[in-house]
Amino acid sequence: ASDPASIRDMVQRTRVIITTVGPYQLYGSDLVAACAAAGTDYVDLCGEPSWMQQMIEAHGEAASNSGARIVFSCGFDSIPFDLGVFFLQQQAIERSGAPCKRVRGRVRGMKGVWSGGTLASFRATMAAAKKDPSIIASLTNPFALTPGFTGPEQPSGMKPLYDDVLESWVAPFMMATINTKNIHRSNLLLDHLYGEDFVYDEMLVTGPGDKGEATAKAVAADKSMAEDPTAPGEGPTREQRETGFYDLLFVGHTADGGILRAVVKGDMDPGYGSTSKMIAESAVCLLKNPEAASGGIWTPAPALGSLLIDRLQRNAGLTFELEQD
Repeated sequence: ASDPASIRDMVQRTRVIITTVGPYQLYGSDLVAACAAAGTDYVDLCGEPSWMQQMIEAHGEAASNSGARIVFSCGFDSIPFDLGVFFLQQQAIERSGAPCKRVRGRVRGMKGVWSGGTLASFRATMAAAKKDPSIIASLTNPFALTPGFTGPEQPSGMKPLYDDVLESWVAPFMMATINTKNIHRSNLLLDHLYGEDFVYDEMLVTGPGDKGEATAKAVAADKSMAEDPTAPGEGPTREQRETGFYDLLFVGHTADGGILRAVVKGDMDPGYGSTSKMIAESAVCLLKNPEAASGGIWTPAPALGSLLIDRLQRNAGLTFELEQD
């Protein structure tokens, strides 16, 4: 990561780069620059929106000119969320002729262990934000990755609340900070397939009643992630990876006044078992589908869409289905 000449040589001999070397804001910039210049496709696991914003501004034009397809966030953040919303909207358009203007992303269940790399990226972002207040503005702006476009006011997702559609309490979800931004970028890159007035939020379901409320408030108050000592390269055991899972619900309000529910499930722990399969399938999908997208800096849904959904269902243990209310 610290030898630009070596990076350029590697990129020029490669069709698709898979990089898991984070924090990307510390180790990833030269690789993105080299891929954008050489026309080499690229996938990563980035969940660092301020760095992504910098890369879009610095290298978006070069990638467009060279034909390089740079696809950020090809792991648990943000593939199942980005493609979950895309799948829901495709179904809504097919059934009612219009997209859902309001979608709620809800994490119903999840079992896994924090990745040391994810924690390192979180700490690097917080350290950078202390030095540069503009990073805080980027982190709190749902449209930080949609240059030139700002949509309607979005739910903050930062406080526990009662979701009257699910009839359950919900709590802040850590990955929403990056997922919401990627989903709004996908909408932009899809020529606002979801509408210019699209509203999306993402939260963790904690259940109904007093117990659900207490759990939601406890989740919102939990600061343990900042103190977690897990280092990059450390993470779950094989057993923890294989017994992990996730269950994501997407609830859309259709143009005809109805409710449409889509569910995305993964069969391994989110951060390692499932993420490793998702990023690998993203790279293979780019390799096998040169016509899927032109050069530029992309999110998964507009770059690969249904092609990637099909691969993930065949090879990576994910399912995308509609659910009856």
